[in-house]
Amino acid sequence: MIICIANQKGGVGKSTTTQALGAGLKLKGFSVLFVDLDAQGNLTYALGGDTMGATTLDILTQKATAQAAIQRTPGGDLIPSAPTLSGADMLLSQTGKEYRLSEALQPISGKYNYILVDTPPSLGILTVNALTASKWAIIPAQADTFSLQGIGQLYNTITAVKQYCNTDLIIKGILLTRHSSRAILSRDMADMMKETAEKLGTTIFSTTIRENIAIKEAQARQKDIFGYAPRSNASADYMDFIEELIGGKQ
Repeated sequence: MIICIANQKGGVGKSTTTQALGAGLKLKGFSVLFVDLDAQGNLTYALGGDTMGATTLDILTQKATAQAAIQRTPGGDLIPSAPTLSGADMLLSQTGKEYRLSEALQPISGKYNYILVDTPPSLGILTVNALTASKWAIIPAQADTFSLQGIGQLYNTITAVKQYCNTDLIIKGILLTRHSSRAILSRDMADMMKETAEKLGTTIFSTTIRENIAIKEAQARQKDIFGYAPRSNASADYMDFIEELIGGKQ
C-alpha cells in the first residue's frame, strides 16, 4: 500500500504526519518504507538519513534503483531527499514523467506493508508523481482559511491525476493538525471545511492532532513521537488517527 501525504501549503504537518504515521504502523507490526520527495528534507533529517548517497531524485531520473537507494536509518527504512529535488520540474520533462516514482517503487512494493511518500509544498511534478504512485492520499491541514485555499488548489491537480494517471487514487481524508483545544471553530469555517472535503470526494478525519511542543522536540532529537514522548497528546492523537485510518482499510 502506497500512501502520499500532500498539501501545497507548507507548515501544515506533512513531514510530521508522515513520520508519525510510519512509526505508529511499525509499532503495530507493519513493515514501512519512507520516501522523501521534499527538497527541504525535513523527513530525511528527522529519521537520521544521509543525503550523500542515492536519493529520490536519483530514482526519478533512473540513475539508481529504489532498492539501491534504501537506507536503514534509526527511524526506519528510507529513500532520502536531496536539495536538488528543487529542480525536478526541469529535469523531468520526458513523456511519461508522471509515472517515474510508480515505476521505481513497483519492484520493491511487495517488500513493505506500507510505503509513505512525503511531498513538497507545491503542485509540481513531484506531487503529481506521488499521487500517481499512491493508492491513498492524506491531506494534512490547519483549520484556517489559507490552509483550505491550498486544498482547493490541490483539487485541480488531484482531479487531473485521477483522470489521466491514477484512476484508483482514493483521497482518504483531511487531517486537521496543530489544533488548539482552546480555539473555537466557527460555523462558517466548519461549513467551508466540509464543503472542501465534499468537493474532493472525501471527508474530514474525526481525529485531530493537537498542537504539542513534544513533536518539535522529538524531531530535533531525530526520534519519533512515540519513542520520545509516548504519553504526550501528540502520541495519543496520532495513534487514534492510525486506528481511524486503517480500521476500515479498503
